[in-house]
Amino acid sequence: MTDERRQDRTAPDDAWLEEVADGVFAYVQPDGGWCLNNAGLVVSDGRAALVDTAATETRARRLREAVRGVTAAPPGVLVNTHFHGDHTFGNFVFPEALVVGHERTRSEALAAGLHLTGLWPDVRWGALELAPPALTYRDGVTLHVGDVRVEVLHPGPAHTTDDSVVWLPEQRVLFTGDIVMPGVTPFCAMGSVSGSLAVLDRLRALGARTVVPGHGPVAGPEVFDATESYLRWVRATARRGLADRLTPMQVARACDLGEFAGLRDSERLLPNLRRAYAEEQGAAPGAPLDIGELFAEMIEFHGRLPTCRA
Repeated sequence: MTDERRQDRTAPDDAWLEEVADGVFAYVQPDGGWCLNNAGLVVSDGRAALVDTAATETRARRLREAVRGVTAAPPGVLVNTHFHGDHTFGNFVFPEALVVGHERTRSEALAAGLHLTGLWPDVRWGALELAPPALTYRDGVTLHVGDVRVEVLHPGPAHTTDDSVVWLPEQRVLFTGDIVMPGVTPFCAMGSVSGSLAVLDRLRALGARTVVPGHGPVAGPEVFDATESYLRWVRATARRGLADRLTPMQVARACDLGEFAGLRDSERLLPNLRRAYAEEQGAAPGAPLDIGELFAEMIEFHGRLPTCRA
């Protein structure tokens, strides 16, 4: 899709399939804010595989329509990049697909259930049915979609503790889930700041030419640098706050976002600082934090409930 056509798409519900390599598509949902995620599609030799779905029943059914617009065969495999509902709630709309994910993606999805819907009760979620991964892996698994090799990898704790990335080595296309989100504030309250930095190095080493993020526009490998810059800034800010004996809330309220001021959903700074504080004080990457408490603190910091665009 040309830049001019992308600029014409400004409605928040105006999603599109963008072919990023032969038979490889990104399904982009602008503007990439809370619960407006991307998905992916691989089509080869009459077979298809999907990467993630969407948050609401309506959006998932729109995704299904878009997929059927480029392939007669419904996806036989559906890979979830992590357990969050915006990436998994639409799984049930693809009953033909074998849902694949990291072993923790299944357990975390079952534990969370439809809890996300309670955070934004005004969203029209639809008649959702939980459909967690039925096939799980620990370190990695290789899928073959026609003649396309699809590597599903667990790079370590980053956005969450159950992240998967989907790597197409011949096409040099990488689906990252929410490990990178260009134009959107990173969010690792359920994962790790230090882990994210280590994972970014691993992803760079793959040599991707095209990066399909979990939210935001399709990009190139430069998105790794942008994400790293923000996370290093968060870690340095947390270290200064600890040295000054300030709480994460005090630090967040006093912060000048500087070069990161233009990132969407900037309220994520507070939970990111809480995660960084925990790690600086000895917590292991991905060690559990009280997510309900973090979300409540983020609302207090933001002055209102973050806007869910689903």
